[in-house]
Amino acid sequence: MATDSLQPATTREVTATEPTRGGRRYRPVVDILERAEELTVLADIPSVCGDDIDISFENGMLTIYGKVKPRAYEKGELLMHEYGIGDFYRTFQVSETIDPSGITAEFANGVLTLHLPKVEAARPRKITVKAT
Repeated sequence: MATDSLQPATTREVTATEPTRGGRRYRPVVDILERAEELTVLADIPSVCGDDIDISFENGMLTIYGKVKPRAYEKGELLMHEYGIGDFYRTFQVSETIDPSGITAEFANGVLTLHLPKVEAARPRKITVKAT
């Protein structure tokens, strides 16, 4: 994979935007796979409902935002509180080899899977050699 084709925008995330909702923000951990026809992004965003995920692709920037609803506890005394509640936010700069009209997303068991298809010109192709 070319080093400039997909770069985490660590300096542009969270600090570059002003959240309108108070509370914590977490960076989801991701795996990015490159295949001949697409890039696949797998992002862990536990405690997010599918309806609360916002994905955008604009000007070469892929943004993932997952809103986590506060936990509601039944009556009783909370003896320990270790689990942090907060939204998930991450931005990547993606090369121009991605076809934005073909991007698809799936969400299951706390894992978001994004399929970013490459434009036809960026896909490898086999050249047939004619023997005479």
